[in-house]
Parts: sequence; structure tokens; C-alpha cells
Amino acid sequence: MIPVMSQPPAIPADLDCSSWPTLEPFYRALIDRSIASEGDFWDWLRDLSALGDIVSEYAEWAAIRHTCHTDDPEVERAYRYVVEHLEPQSAPLYVDLQKKFLADATRLGVQTDGRIAHLVRLWQAEVDAYRPENIPLLVQATTLASAYDKACGAMVVTFQGTEQTLQQVTKQLDGNNRSVREAAWRSISERWLQDRALLDSTFDQLVQVRDQIGRNAGHADYRSYTWLVKKRFDYTPDMCLEFGAAIEELVVPVLDDLDNQTARNLGVPRLRPWDRSVDPQDRAPLRPFPQDDMAGFVSGTRRMLHRVSPYFAGRFATMTLGKTLDLESRPGKQPGGYQAWLPVSRTPFIFMNAVGSQRDVEVLLHESGHALHAFEASDHVDVPFARRAPSEFNEVASMSMELLAADLYDEFYSPADARRAKRLSLEGPLRLLPRVAAVDGFQHWIYTNPGHTAAERTDAWLALQDRFGGRAVDWSGVEEVRATWWHRTLHLFAYPFYYIEYGIAQLGALQLWLQYKRDPDTALADYRRALALGGTRPLPELFGAAGLSFDFSAKTLAPLVRAVRDELV
Repeated sequence: MIPVMSQPPAIPADLDCSSWPTLEPFYRALIDRSIASEGDFWDWLRDLSALGDIVSEYAEWAAIRHTCHTDDPEVERAYRYVVEHLEPQSAPLYVDLQKKFLADATRLGVQTDGRIAHLVRLWQAEVDAYRPENIPLLVQATTLASAYDKACGAMVVTFQGTEQTLQQVTKQLDGNNRSVREAAWRSISERWLQDRALLDSTFDQLVQVRDQIGRNAGHADYRSYTWLVKKRFDYTPDMCLEFGAAIEELVVPVLDDLDNQTARNLGVPRLRPWDRSVDPQDRAPLRPFPQDDMAGFVSGTRRMLHRVSPYFAGRFATMTLGKTLDLESRPGKQPGGYQAWLPVSRTPFIFMNAVGSQRDVEVLLHESGHALHAFEASDHVDVPFARRAPSEFNEVASMSMELLAADLYDEFYSPADARRAKRLSLEGPLRLLPRVAAVDGFQHWIYTNPGHTAAERTDAWLALQDRFGGRAVDWSGVEEVRATWWHRTLHLFAYPFYYIEYGIAQLGALQLWLQYKRDPDTALADYRRALALGGTRPLPELFGAAGLSFDFSAKTLAPLVRAVRDELV
């Protein structure tokens, strides 16, 4: 543990973060404070952590409310204050604090202390990447990404006589009536196409802003800059592209076989885009809970978690609807799902858009894995700044939870339907990997060719769809939808170069699933031990702590694909 404090905390718990003039003196006092001993250093780091937690929670709540209510002007105002004032004004002082941390840790000889050794490496990378001229550009990029959120939150359609969100209409895509599926798919697609010009224009601006950010920091392109900012010390861009090639070789043919079998079962020559979510044997869609029963949804998921581990369920039970769980789909809400950690409250927040589908249960299990990770790191890592693990391992925590619970869907279904749900959960990783390869490859092309035109970008996307989009689906007559399908990927707009993490983590989660099948107790113990490390270790060591190989080459991928294929058969 951090040594006992030698002076009282310098950061008041009720610090007002809505006023930069109120906040700024606390940053400057920490910059100016004299550190003469190790005790002084740990006291200073404790106070820096307290300030960081208070500001982080304030900013996190502003972002959460913005995603929950994209159409609320007051929420928008509070969020814009964080993006346009709090973050850019605190950024240069935060870098000065990081420099002070690095200098004093080295001077006092504590830079190799296990609690902060890896943090030293991470913060050195952030200091190296920082350029003050990039602050307004980063604000501009965030503002453009929030315009995407707002556009998505406003997307509603009238379907079957009622106004619905796109997520609600998506529920029709696994139904047995093919004409209804097609009508739903076309309704959703036409709504996305209405905003094609807006989304293309927004993305054009984002690419140019991000390219300038990379060049300002002395990098040849934004990809090179991102590798430093994301602290990707343990793998290279070429390794990502090689992973994509392995997915093309090993995964895509398996999915083509599955899709061709579904087409034969449906009695059609080839699947159409609106057939991709239907049951392979054209059975009625799985409906785990009524769309308006969020309480039943939560309690069923909690029972699944309890059967994996009562400890996991106990952690999940601390979260409550309306406070730390915002689950239902509604107009004005950003699509998608996420988990956010509130460091002062020491609780997670889970956001999603549930409509009563099988995928909703998978998403809540996924986000509960993130929540468990945050709890474990908060409990076991002394230095708050070292609690957040790299994204590649964060996603191992969440994807593993989906697979660990794959045999437990009888909490929602009959035994026969529970087997169907398990099949979907196991097929999901195979479906995900080609999508990861396509989105990741698209980003490599975009940011190493920043001067591209919209037409060239479309060609690049379609080439990737030819490789990874599957050969068993007939897109004739709806080519424009296929050409703009990437608009539906939030990460391309808001989280550049975040997608490969899902692929890397999926291989880790599949390894853990195989270990769990052989020895559940050992697998769960390894899983919790690795989560408790937070971000105190490099990526390969986190994988190793969970008993996993940090490798995403064909050598690791091939046996995992075989294992899933055999289980499906």
C-alpha cells in the first residue's frame, strides 16, 4: 500500500469542477509543491490521484448524460464545457504534472517501484506525444465526433405505423417473415442514407484534423502518432494487417459454409442482407425478455452471473436501474453500449439499447465483465492512475464473461432455446473477427492516405468487404447501402484505431473459454488475478497472468477456430 499520509489531503472532496478558475489553483499548487523525500512523493501522488478522480468523475458524468440524452440542450451545454474548456485548459497543466512525476520518481529512485513502474513508461509516452498546438485540434475532433452522436440519436423511422428507434426496428431482422425482415432492413438503411452527405462530410473533416494532429507531433501520419498515444509497445501495424490476412484465410470460409447452409435451409439460392440474422433453421426468433421488462432482464442476467460465480453476481447486484444502469432503447439516445467507471463513487455505469433480443443479454454480460474488471482493479491497485488496463485486455475481461456464461441461457429460455442461444454466443466471435479485420484495415488505409477522396474511400471499403464481408450474401440492388455500411461503426468517428483490440481480445477470451471447459476453478482464479492487476503490467504479462498467450498470428487463431467450429457441429 502507499505509505501512511504525512499531511492531510489537499484536495477537497466537494471540489467544484464546473468552474475552471476554481480548479486551476489546485493543479498549480501540485505543480509547485516541493518534494524532498519519498514520503513527500507518495503524499503528492495521493493528492494528484484525488484531483484526477474528482475531475474524471465530473467529466464522465457529463459524457454519460450526453449519450443518454443527445437531444437535451442543457446536457449538451455541460458536455461542451468539458470538451471545450475543462479538458483543453487542464491539458497543459496535466502534462506538467506528468513531467514532475517522471522527474521526481527518477530523482528519488522510486521509478522501478512495482506500483508505478509501468505507469512511468505510459506517462513518458504521453509526454512525448503532447503538443500544445494540438489542443484546439483535439477539441475540434471531439466536437465533430459528438455531431455524429447527435445525428445517430436523432435517427427514428416510422415502421408498421409507429415511430421507432433504429435499434427497435432491428429487432425485426431475426423474424421468420422474410418480407417483414426486408422491409425493416430497408427502412433502417434508407434512414442511414438520408444522412450520407452529412456523415461523409463530418468524416472528411475528422481525417484532416487527425492527420494534422499526427504531423504536429512529428509523425509521418496519424497511424504512427496513434501507436504512440495508445502505447502499443507490444505489436506493430504490420502485425495487425497479418492478423487480418489470417482471418481471411481461416475464418471467412467457415462463415461462408455456415451462411450457405442457412440459405439451403431457407430454400433460397443465396442469402440477402436481411437474412443474416435469421435462425439457421428458420425457427422463431429468441426473445429472452419483454422489451419493457428491464427489471426481468437484469435479474435473469444476474442469475447467469451467479452460476458462473456468486462473487461476480454480488458485484453486479450493486448496480441499479435508473442510477447506474441505463439499458432501454429510446429516441434521443446514442446507439451502442459501454461501461464507464466513476472513480469517486467507486461504481461502474452501464449504458446500452436493449429491445428484448438475444444480443441484449450478450451485451449486458459483456459490459458486466468490464464492470467486474473496474471493481477488481479499484480494489487491488493502490495508484488510481495505474488501474486502467490497456484496451486489448479490457476486452478480454468483457468477452470472456460472454463465453463463461454461454451454457447458462436456461435462465431465460427452454433447454432447446438455451442451446440455440449458446450457439449464437459461440458463433459471435467468428462473426466478429472479419468485421474487426475490415474496420481495422479500413483505418490503416484512411490514415496512411489522408488526401483521399470520398470515392476512393468507398473503393477501399468495398475492396475490404470483398475480402471480409462474406461471399454467401447477395447485395445486388442495394449496393449503395453496402458502400456506406461503415457509417454504422461509431468507433471510426469517435475512437480512431479502436477496433483491433476486439480481435486481439477475442483470441484471449476464446483461450480462457477452452481453459474454463477443462478446469473452471483454475480458469476463474486466473481470470480474477489478471483483472486485479489493472494496468500495472505490460500487455503480454496481463495475458500471461490469466494463463493466455499474447499472440494473434495464424498459429494461435487456427486451433481456436477449429474448437469453435467443432463445438458448433
